[in-house]
Amino acid sequence: MALWAFLPVMAGISCSTQAQNQEQQPSQGEQQVARVYMFKEISSENLVKIYEALGREATGKVAVKLSTGEPGGHNFLQPSLIQTLVQKVNGTIVECNTAYGGGRADTENHLKAAADHGFTAIAPVDIMDAEGEAALPVQGGKHLKENYVGAHYPQYDFTIILSHFKGHAMGGFGGAIKNMSIGIASSGGKAWIHSAGKTKSNPWSNLPAQDDFLESMAEAAKSVADHCGDKILYISVANNLSVDCDCDASPEAPRMGDIGILASLDPVALDKACTDLVRASSDPGKVHLIERIDSRHGMHTLEYGEQIGLGTQSYELITLD
Repeated sequence: MALWAFLPVMAGISCSTQAQNQEQQPSQGEQQVARVYMFKEISSENLVKIYEALGREATGKVAVKLSTGEPGGHNFLQPSLIQTLVQKVNGTIVECNTAYGGGRADTENHLKAAADHGFTAIAPVDIMDAEGEAALPVQGGKHLKENYVGAHYPQYDFTIILSHFKGHAMGGFGGAIKNMSIGIASSGGKAWIHSAGKTKSNPWSNLPAQDDFLESMAEAAKSVADHCGDKILYISVANNLSVDCDCDASPEAPRMGDIGILASLDPVALDKACTDLVRASSDPGKVHLIERIDSRHGMHTLEYGEQIGLGTQSYELITLD
């Protein structure tokens, strides 16, 4: 694995990093560089350490957004890995029902899947759209004016976006931005994003242009970041690097080795660092994940996210021991 300490990429402005330390804030005309922390070893202890390295304490009622995994799948983040962190912040694992059917399309079956996969044994699990949805305004979007999230989501004081970084059949890859957009969206909100703001019912028969979908994900993510202000942080675990998402009941087996745990206060920088590390890897199996990302034009999500102020692609990678 090729690692580096400083990796300047494209510049941008992040709404979600506005509460970082003063030395991280750019003066007028100066490029902003986000900090992305990394542990190469994936462990419960390092998951807690990387949370602490961010310097932003999760307080109040804490939502931990992760995927509890489609029944039949097995690549999702394991409860044994995340338990210490979730319990340290007294967090509630939060999800919303799916828009594609499957084993998590309704609250009863979704909770059963969470229990079967071991999540209800380590923390409370809240299916946030069990009682409907709430609308968050989207500022500066060209596809969405509102993002529809689970009705329970506004009840939380702080959000940890705890993502399994991997491929995705539609987005190219799934990381922080997908987890905070489609993941926090209600079932109808998921359809709204997938259809680029055309329908909250079945969008699959009339999907928009690919870039419109990718841009809608970024717009929905920005609404969450704007809602949270400095009450959000982002952690991604790059393991079990299948080309398929945890929403797939029969994901393809990973063809490259694990990368590590990464974290940032900027979701664009975090997703960019994960994709850069895939590309920089010496593992020949990376070609499959890179093909999945590029064939879906996945990097456009980050380009557009930077354009609308969700975050920056310019970052400093800080490797921790």
